Amino acid sequence: MGVVNVTPDSFSDGGAYLDHGAAIAHALELVAAGAAVIDVGGESTRPGADPVAADEELRRVLAVVQGIVAQTSVPVSIDTTKSVVARAALDAGARMVNDISGGTVEPDIVRVVAEAGAAYVAMHTRGTPRTMQQAADYTDVVAEVGDELRTRIEHALAAGVDPRAVLADPGIGFAKTIDHNLGLLRALPELAARVGVPLLVGTSRKSFLARVIGEDDRGARDDATLATTVWCFEQGAALVRVHDVAASKRAVELLDMIERATPEGMAA
Repeated sequence: MGVVNVTPDSFSDGGAYLDHGAAIAHALELVAAGAAVIDVGGESTRPGADPVAADEELRRVLAVVQGIVAQTSVPVSIDTTKSVVARAALDAGARMVNDISGGTVEPDIVRVVAEAGAAYVAMHTRGTPRTMQQAADYTDVVAEVGDELRTRIEHALAAGVDPRAVLADPGIGFAKTIDHNLGLLRALPELAARVGVPLLVGTSRKSFLARVIGEDDRGARDDATLATTVWCFEQGAALVRVHDVAASKRAVELLDMIERATPEGMAA
């Protein structure tokens, strides 16, 4: 899943693709690099981020979704917590809603997804981007995140979302400490079994990676992202959300070649 942030304040590339044309061009570059899904977002969810009004979010993302859909068959995902934004994006041709609140901000969003016959990603978090790190308190992070995600998934299924089109995201970096993030990554198979649906994982360029490796520049974060991307796929994740699609695709292709290799050489 390639990331297109149509925002002025996202932690990684805020402002770079605020222009609609630049955002569409970037999305097509990610498609050419091998993205299987393009995720378009118009509201930053970095820690401490201010909320964005629905009309402003729509102004940022709607033309971008329309432009991408018109130029590629790769599915477009809308990264939003708002029902009105989800509905407009789905009407414009998006085929997935990536909801970082898991339906806790606007519970009706899952009905919008169900009516459109779209896919749905329920992510785990607590609180809001302004308050979430104050809620990073767990006795057993894997069990608690898994159980809370399962509750959100059941809410989506009860609204009529196709069970074959639901993914769960553990919300790395959202209401989590470094230890929580690493613990969840280490236990992805257990988490997947607990939630009962495929996992989408997003670690790309997140600040905890810089703190873990002790370096905080773009290159260091991208290197660390590659390690987590390979780990996530090796541990059974169905989808990873990344900024640098080309490097991730190469890494995953090499992983696949290693897994299929035989004593006689590379598998066909």
